Amino acid sequence: MAYEHMAGHLIRRLHQQSTHIFALRTEAAGFDLTPVQYAAMEAIHEHPGTDQAQVAELIGYDRATIGGVIERLEKKGWIRRVVSSQDRRARELSLTAQGNQIRVAVQPIVQDLQKEILQPLSKADQTLFTRLAHRVIWPE
Repeated sequence: MAYEHMAGHLIRRLHQQSTHIFALRTEAAGFDLTPVQYAAMEAIHEHPGTDQAQVAELIGYDRATIGGVIERLEKKGWIRRVVSSQDRRARELSLTAQGNQIRVAVQPIVQDLQKEILQPLSKADQTLFTRLAHRVIWPE
């Protein structure tokens, strides 16, 4: 089978394109933010007080690597880490006011670039693609 017909290769290429478009659009808008950082911020917003292991699970990211993502967001002043009152070893995460402002400001950019990523497809095919990708990632 030729590589250009292999699902894994196509998924990798689509990921490259998606990440590139994300970087171009967010940089053009003046934001220093990666797709993983944005996903982490959204997960923290949706689950305030969660820890970084849970954030990694929520966004499908490696637990060993999420620490660096969280650290960079904290250095930017966009998230806060505090010792959990339930487990002194865990750190609860929350967005700072500045972090939430960034998250809200970036949302329309991210929503628009979703359309751009799948722009070559018809609306029906975009819906189908998203539904099928969802099924592959989260089988029922």
